[in-house]
This record gives sequence, C-alpha cells and structure tokens, in this order.
Amino acid sequence: MTIYAIGDIQGCFAELEKLLAEIRFNPQTDSLWFTGDLVNRGPDSLKVLRWIKALGEAQVAVLGNHDLHLLAVAYGVRSQHRGDTLDEILRAPDKIELIEWLRHRPLLHFDRAAGFVVTHAGLAPCWSLKLARELAHEAETALRGAAPEIFLKQMYGDLPDKWSDDLSGADRYRCIINYFTRMRFCYPDGRLDLSYKGEIAGKPRELLPWFEVPDRVNAGVKILFGHWAALNGNTSVPGLYALDTGCVWGNCLTALRLEDEKRFSVRCA
Repeated sequence: MTIYAIGDIQGCFAELEKLLAEIRFNPQTDSLWFTGDLVNRGPDSLKVLRWIKALGEAQVAVLGNHDLHLLAVAYGVRSQHRGDTLDEILRAPDKIELIEWLRHRPLLHFDRAAGFVVTHAGLAPCWSLKLARELAHEAETALRGAAPEIFLKQMYGDLPDKWSDDLSGADRYRCIINYFTRMRFCYPDGRLDLSYKGEIAGKPRELLPWFEVPDRVNAGVKILFGHWAALNGNTSVPGLYALDTGCVWGNCLTALRLEDEKRFSVRCA
C-alpha cells in the first residue's frame, strides 16, 4: 500500500481532483492522509467532505481549526465569520451524517510501520509522542461524547498558553486543541503565541517556530503537518514535513509520498 499525505484542501475540490490524477491515486491500493482543514474559504467544501468520507478505510483525516469551526457552527455555539464558505454543508440533506463523521475524526494519527505521525499544526515542543497520543485521545473522547456542544463552546480562547500536566477541565481541553490545531510560534519555553501570524522573517525576536524551540522533546519523530501556509512547504528541520502550500490562496496543493518522501504539487486557481 502506498500512502500519500495531502496538505490543507479548504474546499478546493477541483485542485484535489487534479492532484489525485497527478499521483494516479488508486483507492484499492493506496491510502490518503489529510492534514486537516478539509473545509472553508474554498468553493466546494461539501464535495470535499463527501468524497473523503466515501473513501472509508482508504483515508485518515485529522481535525484542523477550520474543521472544528464548522462543528461549532453546526452545533450552534459559534457564528460564521466573514469569508466562511460553509453554507452549502449546513443546508445539505446529509448534513447530520457529515457532521457526525467529522466529529469522529482524530486530532493525531500515528502509523508505526510507516514511521510518521500526522497532526494539523504539529506537536507541542514539550510533548513526547506517547503523551501527545494520550492527550489527543482524551480530547477526541470528549468531542465524541454525549455533549459535543459543551466541548466546542469551551475550546475557544488563547489561555492557558503553556502546557501543564496539572491543567484540568475546559482549560486542559483548550490548551490541547490550541497546540494541535492553532500552533505556529512559541516562546523558547514552549509557551504559545497565537497573535503573530506573519512571516518568520518578520517575527518578534523572542518568538520561534514551534519546531525550533530548544530541546524539543519530539525531535526524533517524523511529523507531517499543515496549517502554516506561509512556510510554503519548507522547514529548517529534518524529519518535519510542512504540507500546507496555500492552495486556497492561489498557490499549490501538495502531496507527499511517504515511502520515498517525494512531493507532488498542482497549481491552484
């Protein structure tokens, strides 16, 4: 089986079809991993969700911040933002089925045989892979529970901005979600900064890309992630694979073939 990891689609279904043709995807023999943000801002989020869901066991899609935003809107705990393109999903006859499917997607996927882990934004510098898997399961269980609207309502906010094993309740879940789905820059002690979203070259002096934090505990883990289109697929660290190449902004949609780490890209409209 050949595994391809694909960066943030954000509703760009036409470009996804082009990329699948480029890699000659065969659902009988290949598997697709998606780095999250399947929906929003692009024109065809409904088509993207339906197509990926229909893949069944041939896909793994981790949750991104835009996917969680769709869930929050669908459960009535959040309003849409200007520029959102979620209405078609929210009016669809299979809306409930799609939302339920999305609600049960993971925050992290690890394949020991392939040797890769995939999350939306990366792994907190202070988390081992073992701890990250435990925390992902903890948050996933809460989201999949009987009261997802409570979880979704409580997940918004920028604090606490640093992980501690002592965190509990809503603070604990919020911190987990922020590291998994919103992280870009951190302070040298691993504390999150969620305010600066510009280029690395223009960052405040005290901030670091999360993967450059000194003594990062998960430095030996091969990590596939999306979320950060400004990286344009480039990091300064071996073993890290940035796959959001800004399709929704008119750049590219990118896939990585895990077996030989070859990249495939198509230009986006």
